[in-house]
This record gives sequence, C-alpha cells and structure tokens, in this order.
Amino acid sequence: MRRTVHLIGVIGLLLPAASVGNTFDFETVVDRARKLADTAYETPQQVPEFLRDLDYQTYRAIRFKPEHSLWRESETNFQVMLVPPGRLYKHPVRLNVIDAEGVHDVPFDKRHFDYPDSSLEKRMSSDLGYGGFKLTFPLDDAGNQNQFLVFAGASYYRAVGKGNSFGLSGRGLAIDTGLPKGESFPDFVEFWLERPAPDAERMTVYGLLDGENVTGAYRFTVMPGQTTTLRVTSKLFPRQNIEQLGVAPLTSMFYYDGKTPKPKGEWRPEVHDSDGLLIHNGESGEWLWRPLRNPETLSMDYFDTLDVAGFGLLQRDQAFDSYMDPEARYDTRPSAWVEPRGSWGKGKVVLVQIPTPDETNDNVVAFWTPEEPVSQEDAPMTFEYSVHYGGPEIPDEPMARVVDTFIGDGSRIGGGDEEGAVRVIADFAGGPLAKLDPEASVSSSVSMLNEGELLGHYVEYIPRLDRWRLSILARPASGESLAVRAFLKQEDDTLSETWSFELPGDSPVITGSQ
Repeated sequence: MRRTVHLIGVIGLLLPAASVGNTFDFETVVDRARKLADTAYETPQQVPEFLRDLDYQTYRAIRFKPEHSLWRESETNFQVMLVPPGRLYKHPVRLNVIDAEGVHDVPFDKRHFDYPDSSLEKRMSSDLGYGGFKLTFPLDDAGNQNQFLVFAGASYYRAVGKGNSFGLSGRGLAIDTGLPKGESFPDFVEFWLERPAPDAERMTVYGLLDGENVTGAYRFTVMPGQTTTLRVTSKLFPRQNIEQLGVAPLTSMFYYDGKTPKPKGEWRPEVHDSDGLLIHNGESGEWLWRPLRNPETLSMDYFDTLDVAGFGLLQRDQAFDSYMDPEARYDTRPSAWVEPRGSWGKGKVVLVQIPTPDETNDNVVAFWTPEEPVSQEDAPMTFEYSVHYGGPEIPDEPMARVVDTFIGDGSRIGGGDEEGAVRVIADFAGGPLAKLDPEASVSSSVSMLNEGELLGHYVEYIPRLDRWRLSILARPASGESLAVRAFLKQEDDTLSETWSFELPGDSPVITGSQ
C-alpha cells in the first residue's frame, strides 16, 4: 500500500503546479497557523538519540544522492535535495509538494542517502522524516545544478548569490534574543513546495511556524541569480505576550579582524562571515555603518528607526589576502540585505554580539523589533519584506562608504601625544567622494556617544589608496568604552554614511595591555 501511494506522488511531481488551479494557497497556511495558535504548544518530536548524538564528521558523511532530487527527471531549473535528520537537526519537518495533481507529502526514504558505514544505515528507520531541504538552480550554466538555498534547523535558512559560498543565515523569527530570560526558538514544522514550470526562474515555498510564543504562516517567493532574493510575507499569531519580537533576523559569525590583536595562535589576518551592520533609516534617510566585533561579554546595541528602509549584515572586505584561507573562503561569503515593504512604523534595529572563542559559533544577530512589546491582542501581525543575498553592493547605497578602520595608542609616534588617548582612523571611498578633486575641502562631523574627551579630528586625501581618511584623537573616560559617531561632509552636504564605532573599555588599546 505504501509503495502505491509513493508512486502516485512521483507521478504528480512530474506536473507543474502552474498548469492547474488548486485550492491550496497562502491563506491555507494562515488558517493553519491561526488554529494552531489556539491550541497548547507541543514540543516537536525529536529524532532518535543516536542521530542527535552524531559527531560533526559522521553526520557530514551522510550524503543525499543527487540523482534522487525532486523534479530531476524532467530537467527543471529548480530541483530539491533532501537533508538527513540528525545532529543539529533534531526535529523532523514535514515536506509537501503542490503540483497539478494537488498536494502530496514527500515520504522519507533512507535509500536516497549514502552512509559512512552499514551499521548506521541499518539503524535508520523508514519513518524518520527529513531535517529540511536544499534548492538547486543552474546559477553558472544550464548543465550544472548549484545549491543556493537551504531550509534546515528551527526557522533558519541560508542562501547565496552567484559566486558566493555559504555563510550567514536568515531566520523566520527571533524571540527575546539576547535578553536575560533566554531566547525562544520557534520552528518551521511543515513546508509546501510549489512545483514551478520547467523553465521557471522563480518558485514559491510556504512554511508553517510553531513555537511556544507564536505561530506563523510564511510565503517565500524565491528568485536565484547574481543576487538571490527571497520575497517574504509572514502573518504571525502570538500565543502569549512577547517582550522582544525579532523580525527578519540575520545570524552571522565574527571572530576577529585587523582592528584588534589576533587571538593567540591564529595566523590568518581575519576570520569572519560578516564585518559590519548597515542601516538605512527611512525617516532621516541616514545610512549608518557599525563595524562588528567579538566582545568579551554580551553586547546589545539598539538603533532607533522610523519606517526603516533597510538593514543588513555585510561582508565588505572581499580581498582574499585579508583572510588567506583557501578552504573557508571568507572572501566569498555573501552579504544579506533586508528591505521592508510597506510601513513598519517606529522600532529599532537590534545588534546582538556574543563572545566566541573560535569561528564555529554564529555569534552575531541583527533584526528589527517594534517599539512596543507584542501582545496576543496584536494578532495577526503581517510583515512583508525582501531579503537579498549577494555581494556587498546589494544595498545600492549612494553615499561614500567606510572601507577600513584602524585603532591605536594616542600617546606614541604616529598616534599623538596625549596620555590615555586613542587614535581612531576610518577610511572612506566611493559615492560623492569619487567625484571630488583631491584638493577639495572635505571636513568631518564627529561626536562622542558617551563620557570622554574629543581631542581633535581632521580629514585628508590618501593618493595611493584613492581614499579620504578621517583621523580622530579621543580620550575615553576612566573605565568607559570609547564610542564615536562620524561622517564626512562638504559645507552642508553629507558625503558619507555615518560611521558608528565603539571600542570597549577593556580593550587592550585602552588598558595598555596589548
């Protein structure tokens, strides 16, 4: 009986959904989420313990056989590879396909995987379910399928544009991230993949989110390319009041860069998936750049916005010699840019940075949160936005940008002659600066964001780099961090993005222990 049902599903997979009308649409998922919110939350069933306890290398050795990709037999642009359960993917998700025959579930089949040894294969039962899925598309040429989007683990997804290697992740939702009460992780528990026409360049994925605090319906319109775009519509139903709702969250890794001393034993110049947070404030039009760091303790930064126009975690430094790592290829990691559709109103972009002892932890999270906490009476809450993955130019920022930051002691040759001071340098390039004569009069607007003394600042053109350099000498208050905010201008015209920089009070540059 099971064999017959499976064959009917395969026949259905041969037919694109676009050719017929069926009753399944986004409102179907919305109705599921609404009804789910009225029931008590149940923790998703876990896969067996032996799968949860697999070490990294053993789990990686379980490989999906590409010849079993969904829709491969009809040579469609989009194909689907399946993710095995286990290790980080502790909860199976239900997968469905929408096609001309209706809606079909995708049954688990352990024969679709290669295993590192026969004993592990024998222990895989026939009803485990999948950990998630990967979408492929011919990004480079028509003859090759490239993995470009992965949905697996809680509400996480990872995407790349052409030429990128996988790096930072997106998430469906973040709940109370960084707060003392601890973070809550809702899960995508079911997906529906709408079968596209063979030559389609976009496809639709629906997701059902379930968590202790909230349920949600999601529609992702997926458009792979040089820049891969996910057009997202989400409708949320809070089960209880939420102190900090994180919308369109991005998660990344920052271990270290060239601004501070390298960790002991490290030879690579820099190690990070992203090097800064960029925010475009809709009300003021300001573009703000905050370089990332690996703090000694949890760091939370809040940036006020009104109708935020965009925010994202970028990997601006794409020079191979900044990393010197031919395996990790941090120089090819993607940037991600979130563009809200419609008015999100008053809120904050939140940057959470968590200490990490190495590069194996995602320790950076950025998201938008509304000004007021969320209550059950707010249901449903609708958010529409696009997430773009690709090179650091995807925000299409018109202003000059920060391309390098340097810090050092302000009481030595080349730094200054002020005891207890810090020399901070930011190099700007591009935008309006690219059109200026090197002899143009460019000045700086600099302000201290906390206690301390601003001792001086000036701007100069660096011919060999074709950059404009802002140099700041400042003395932080005793035991306090150094926080400055600066941009370049010509008379009343703003030329650059705003550079928001913070050096913690326990930094070796401030304490003199470097």
